Amino acid sequence: MSHIHSITGGSTSSAVRKLIFSAMGIALAMVTSYIKVWKMPMGGSVTLLSMLFICLIGNWFGAKYGILTGAAYGLLQFFIDPYVLSVPQVLLDYPLAFGALGLSGFFSNRKFGLHIGYAVGVLGRFIFSTLSGVIFFASFAPDGMNPWVYSSLYQGTYLGMEGIVTLVVLSLPPVAKALDLVKRQAVA
Repeated sequence: MSHIHSITGGSTSSAVRKLIFSAMGIALAMVTSYIKVWKMPMGGSVTLLSMLFICLIGNWFGAKYGILTGAAYGLLQFFIDPYVLSVPQVLLDYPLAFGALGLSGFFSNRKFGLHIGYAVGVLGRFIFSTLSGVIFFASFAPDGMNPWVYSSLYQGTYLGMEGIVTLVVLSLPPVAKALDLVKRQAVA
């Protein structure tokens, strides 16, 4: 256990608490990723707030935990429903794209930090997914359409829709109050 202490720089109970909440975040993200509100024809979907659970870990425990949790979640997504063209494509689409959701941790101490962090995390995922689309899926763009435009529109459609819905839900007073209560338990 002292090894955990030296890695995290905190107490063992704090490290265990962060690990438990991170695992719960991954589990909730995984379950909600299967509740698809709308599915895109070639991958990607609007889910029931699945990205939020990774962003919460970043918001509660910082960017390091958020990015690691997101990358672990991305690898789990890969193992459960893989789409493989090459190793670089897998890295962009899974651990890097989902790891970017953990960027939410850089905004945790700001007013509206969860909202801002969530938006930045989704933007990070959008950037990695768009890059993957340009590099590996440009052939799907309609004839004459710039691959950057095509990939941006494709990724932005489902990520933007889920992002907006989640930000609206986060703005509801009962949701904000409930998340604040859970955060106090998580960081206690």
